[in-house]
Amino acid sequence: MKKQIAFAGAALAAGIAAQAAPVYISGDISTSTNLPALPADDYYCLTNQVYVSAGASLTLEAGVVFKSDQGSLAVSRGGQIFVQGTRENPVIMTSVNDNMTSWREAANEWGNLTICGNGLISASHYGGAAVIGSSGNPNPKQPDGTADKAMEGLSAAMPGDYRHFYGGNNDNDDSGSISFLSLRYGGKVLGLGNELNGLSLGGVGQATDIDYVEIMNNVDDGIEIWGGKVHLKHVSIWNIGDDSFDIDEGWRGRAQHGLIVQGYSVDASQGSGVGDNCFEHDGAEDSDAQPVTTAEIYNFTVIGQYAAGDGGTAWRDNARIQYHNCIWMDLGEELVRFDGDDGDGANGYGYNGTLSWADTWTTPWYMLPTNSVGVSPSMLYSAQSSGYLAQITHSVFFANAVDADDQAAAVGVYNPANSNVTATLPPIKNLVRGPKATKGGKSLYPVTLLDPCAANDAATSSLVAPINGFYDQVPYKGGFSPNNNWLLGWTAADAFGMIDGTSHVAPAVNLSMGVAITFQSDLGVKYIVQSTDDMLAGWNDVAEVEGNGTVMTYSDTTAPAAQFYRVVYK
Repeated sequence: MKKQIAFAGAALAAGIAAQAAPVYISGDISTSTNLPALPADDYYCLTNQVYVSAGASLTLEAGVVFKSDQGSLAVSRGGQIFVQGTRENPVIMTSVNDNMTSWREAANEWGNLTICGNGLISASHYGGAAVIGSSGNPNPKQPDGTADKAMEGLSAAMPGDYRHFYGGNNDNDDSGSISFLSLRYGGKVLGLGNELNGLSLGGVGQATDIDYVEIMNNVDDGIEIWGGKVHLKHVSIWNIGDDSFDIDEGWRGRAQHGLIVQGYSVDASQGSGVGDNCFEHDGAEDSDAQPVTTAEIYNFTVIGQYAAGDGGTAWRDNARIQYHNCIWMDLGEELVRFDGDDGDGANGYGYNGTLSWADTWTTPWYMLPTNSVGVSPSMLYSAQSSGYLAQITHSVFFANAVDADDQAAAVGVYNPANSNVTATLPPIKNLVRGPKATKGGKSLYPVTLLDPCAANDAATSSLVAPINGFYDQVPYKGGFSPNNNWLLGWTAADAFGMIDGTSHVAPAVNLSMGVAITFQSDLGVKYIVQSTDDMLAGWNDVAEVEGNGTVMTYSDTTAPAAQFYRVVYK
């Protein structure tokens, strides 16, 4: 039996979960809709480009699986998506060819997840020409909230169709929330000549929550962000066919706890199947426009391809990014590459009074552009709070290639004041590579087993992230503490047997009976206190607790009677 759902304003029909076959989704979701998990081996299938319309929401419950061979999902401006995966039951969006247990050399087998928001973007020019917004007028260079743009990889179904446009005047826009989502084998475009990223975020606002997202094997970029102020946590990006983390058009957000593993998805040229830059960031279109990319990233582990991989960071069009407490290892080319402009008609650094490339690395964070319209510079650019507009500090460098074009020394990355370390011992617990694979004419050594938990010089750091309601104040370098491997249980990398979990140590706590629990905590690590009166019936979340490095006690003042308690990593 097959079940077809053409939403077009209709809510999900009752009894859908009882169908013992794929459930096909073909129409836009214009009424708020909840999709429950289906029985084992059943899944939802997107048959074309499906939009969550403005004013509607789509909720995906824990355990939902999408398997498609051509469709794609996009959230329009004013729409919302709520992905409610858990570590035990993630939400998975993948190809119909995914057997869910073993890695394949594949990508481009279905579309992607795109979220379009109302945040401020810089989209005045592309390819040297003015960009026309949905108003029919050229987008301005000033951040007055009128600029918008069609999303890469999506197209109008008819004249006047703007469902795929992003950008607006609300950096606090709320497009929903995502937790424990695995995106695999994507990038396929329906009827258009450019490719889709694994997760595309256009003008997404900072009220949107994104935490625990994996992209495995995408033909184009892993995550690409265009403008807005969205923040991201716990991001894993593996075997991407182009840039792993790509930033454009004035992103002004934050990210923490990330992993990038360079490799390949299919045998194609670099940028269309073989990994390109680990991070690539463009500032604004044109380079003197606003908003300009001005962001901050803490605690990422970046693992390159030492024989033929591309660079760690590529800098274009007046972009300003701070990296702190990161691991950079096995890079085949530059840690820092000055690209100047992106080849799309922008004019690069120093254009029309903007800062030169060198000056971005010596200009304090508070020296912001002043010619913004309708919003103060301090509100427009709020991600950074110390240091310089561009910098890499308190990071570990290990086994990176020496490339003649590396600009890291020229911009002072290795100055002692930045507290970076060039390590002689591995900064992670374990990394195993497979035999040489020649892909796209390049010699690559794919990562086949990984324990990314911090080790040696990465196990501690004198710097912790600022207290601002987003960051965790963790005293280590890289995306993982020495004993918490947050990839376990929910990622494709774990399901495919690519994760070594031997150094993962459960929280130091014994099962407790009563109304309180005591446990040894790690500084800055977040825990979930859970309770139950019947361990066979499952556990309920009681509270989130941040560790302070001591033995902590949590008392449950809401418990009606004695319960069983335990503590797990968030």
